[in-house]
Amino acid sequence: EVQLVASGGGLVQAGGSLRLSCAVSGLSFDEYAIGWFRRAPGKEREGLICISKSNGPTYSIDSVKDRFTISSDNAKNTVYLQMNSLKPEDTAVYHCAAAPFGGWDFLNGYGIHYWGEGTPVTVSS
Repeated sequence: EVQLVASGGGLVQAGGSLRLSCAVSGLSFDEYAIGWFRRAPGKEREGLICISKSNGPTYSIDSVKDRFTISSDNAKNTVYLQMNSLKPEDTAVYHCAAAPFGGWDFLNGYGIHYWGEGTPVTVSS
């Protein structure tokens, strides 16, 4: 059974940092790209950043690429989202997801095979 479990969300002041974790079981990082999406209140789901399989290239949208980074620890089967310089508009529920291919299709939500439960992030002004 494949599971993606996101954790690490919480309340942080604007300008602060958080690191989210996505613990993955039941699939291999050599076969799946892993990435992060978020859904803010009243808004559509938004793909943010992903890392290609086998620790390949990363892709991120413009609004986060200078502030968010993604990394994977194969030994721990965990993917991390480091979020710096957080803004109130980053407030959302953050989900991790897995797909056979990364890139812009992934960030547009195409080909996602597995979704994890979300972890909420609230950034206060």
